[in-house]
Amino acid sequence: MKKTLAFIAIAAMLNACSSSKTVKNEPAIYRPAYHYTPDKNWVNDPNGMVYLDGEYHLFYQYNPFGDKWGHMSWGHAVSKDLKTWKELPLAIPETMNADSSTTMAFSGSAVVDSLNTTGFFEKGVKNGIVAIYTSHIDKKGQGLAQHQSLAYSSDKGRTWKFYDKNPVLDIGLKDFRDPSVFWHEGKWRMIVVKPLEYTAQIYESTDLKNWKLLSEYGKIGDYAKIWECPSLFKVSIDNSDKFKWISMISSANEDTDYVGMQYFVGEFDGKTFTPDAQTGVLRIDYGKDFYAAVPFNNLPTNDKNPTIMAWVNNWAYAIDISSEGRRGMFSMPRKLSLVNENGKFHLVQKPVYSDKIHTEVLTLKASELTEAKTFEMKSNSFRLTLTIDLANSKGFSIDLLKNSDEKSVLKYDIASQKLSFDRTKSGKVDFNKTFPSIESMKVSPQNGIMKLDIFVDNSIVEIFANDGRAVLTDLVFPTISGGEISISALK
Repeated sequence: MKKTLAFIAIAAMLNACSSSKTVKNEPAIYRPAYHYTPDKNWVNDPNGMVYLDGEYHLFYQYNPFGDKWGHMSWGHAVSKDLKTWKELPLAIPETMNADSSTTMAFSGSAVVDSLNTTGFFEKGVKNGIVAIYTSHIDKKGQGLAQHQSLAYSSDKGRTWKFYDKNPVLDIGLKDFRDPSVFWHEGKWRMIVVKPLEYTAQIYESTDLKNWKLLSEYGKIGDYAKIWECPSLFKVSIDNSDKFKWISMISSANEDTDYVGMQYFVGEFDGKTFTPDAQTGVLRIDYGKDFYAAVPFNNLPTNDKNPTIMAWVNNWAYAIDISSEGRRGMFSMPRKLSLVNENGKFHLVQKPVYSDKIHTEVLTLKASELTEAKTFEMKSNSFRLTLTIDLANSKGFSIDLLKNSDEKSVLKYDIASQKLSFDRTKSGKVDFNKTFPSIESMKVSPQNGIMKLDIFVDNSIVEIFANDGRAVLTDLVFPTISGGEISISALK
């Protein structure tokens, strides 16, 4: 009874917090216009992304009590088009235990249990949602255990009940988290990680309650840091009916500025994921601020390409970023596909964006930029689409968000074939020593042409090169709204 009363009290507090208005002391210049961010407080990993009856559900790690990490629960937003989002009340809260410890709702996934394999729903209900999340036991700031638990909803994610026999998967580890569940060949499959062992495990279940270990893989690609937020799903090749399997893994270290997402291309036979041979590490995004991306479950059957979203931030400076009262946001959704280039499969990402974004479209020859081409922007939220002919040139440089000495610089050097983004003079950069940085990615021109789709949204820049073959995402904090874009040739 004490536990029940404690849960009711904490749930009431959470709901009260989630209904408050926009934070007054947040600099309006930094709140994104077309990227989703909740009204207030801290967010990190996207969770439980699922499509049901015309709605895309985005759940996410959320602290209802403040703008720093803690009290992790599942926030909730919905969209009909992946472009405009509506924030809903808190979905799955942290709960209080009888021994004064708490059970936080860490990252996980959600599925539509249309066959009622769990038995959670009334007869005939085909749209019940089941969330599979990591139940993290915490006492006075110390993590004691992690295991996988269930919650379920009969009203399209608006209200939730906890399974009364949680946890459903406990292997006795302190670090064992981030389940991603999907339906495959008449059974549920789960991929979940042992972070400190750089290992992903694959399990099988008929009812989401009882799980059998099938296989595991790990210690490949990048395993210098912990592994988190795994996923496993099919991706079409060249938008055809042929496909390969992809496994995405996030990796980070809070003691450095290291954050990254890698992917493996391979085959899945229902039990074992077998990665193809690869050279080097395959990156999802080359920026510092793209993490924990996972795909939507239950997309319409005519949608053969998966869609992902990510947390836009970096553990090294996440609690220091210049957004008082609200910290963290999410990337634009991205449609994924694979291209086959000389027998090697490469991921392509296409942004899903609103047509209402102010867009500048330019076609230029770098060799003719004898003087910088400059134009004014009325705000710091826009899209810049460029097609640049690189013939007879050394490359180009683009100053974004330029005001006096303040600018974010995108540069392409033909000799090295590197596209770099420099935010060392982008505005507020001194809040953390690891924030000022230059990131780069190798991009080869296609028939002498470089295509760039650049999305700038007040405090975030997403750069898609060559139709999404290489992508870079970084935060920026300009101090003035509105400024110049300046494009010049390298000399």
